[in-house]
Amino acid sequence: MAYWVDSYTFQNSIEYEIKWAGNYGAKGEKRAPKKKPSKEQIIKQNQKNKEIYTRRVMKLNFTKEDLWVTLKYAKGTRKPLGQILKDMKNFQTAMRRHRKKMGQPYKWIRRIEIGKRGGIHIHMVINRVRGEPTDQVIRDKWKKYGKVHFESLYEEDDFQALAEYIVKPVPEELEGQLEMFSPAEQKQLAMYSCSRNLERPKPKRKVYSRWTVRRMLEEGPKPAEGYYIDKDSIITGINLYTGMSYLRYTEIRLKPIRDGTGG
Repeated sequence: MAYWVDSYTFQNSIEYEIKWAGNYGAKGEKRAPKKKPSKEQIIKQNQKNKEIYTRRVMKLNFTKEDLWVTLKYAKGTRKPLGQILKDMKNFQTAMRRHRKKMGQPYKWIRRIEIGKRGGIHIHMVINRVRGEPTDQVIRDKWKKYGKVHFESLYEEDDFQALAEYIVKPVPEELEGQLEMFSPAEQKQLAMYSCSRNLERPKPKRKVYSRWTVRRMLEEGPKPAEGYYIDKDSIITGINLYTGMSYLRYTEIRLKPIRDGTGG
């Protein structure tokens, strides 16, 4: 019987996922009965998986010094998706050329959104680089289309809220605004995209004995040296698809690294 721990290491934290059969990993334990998930449960689980994955991608590639950018068109602008994508391609090409001249990477995550009144705007996470007035560069590359709104990224909640926003489904109250787009285009508007140079989260897996898992559950997880456990991050449950139990938690570095290098 396998009892494993997957760990994801970030600049200032480590996330753990422990999976096992039964309640405590005791001798003779069995998996909980598998259940056929409902359509609603599948949608909810897939959405949660997207949020977790996107949050981890952000933690690997961005810091609170980077930018949350909203590219806006002039008021009243209505464009087919093909033209919006063409505008975005021109903007992205200009940004990549600029960064290439600087010898710096251009990292981004993008989500196109339609407002309640049909207004078009593009949300982006864009990395800053030293020696560049990034906000001014972005404004200059987008100025022929409209205006730009900037915010520094917030990571107090490990980018959770931001990840949820980026991958959120199109709200029901906005679906009427998508009638000008084809079904294929509407599907694309419900998706996000990102640059190919982003690092992807890959776990390190360790296998443990059932007694180690049982002791960990009874006594609680112990943090690695130089870290503390975020009590609000501790989550336990049973996966309806596999019947396996799980424990998730996050360790936070006591002395955060602030130079932008990976942990």
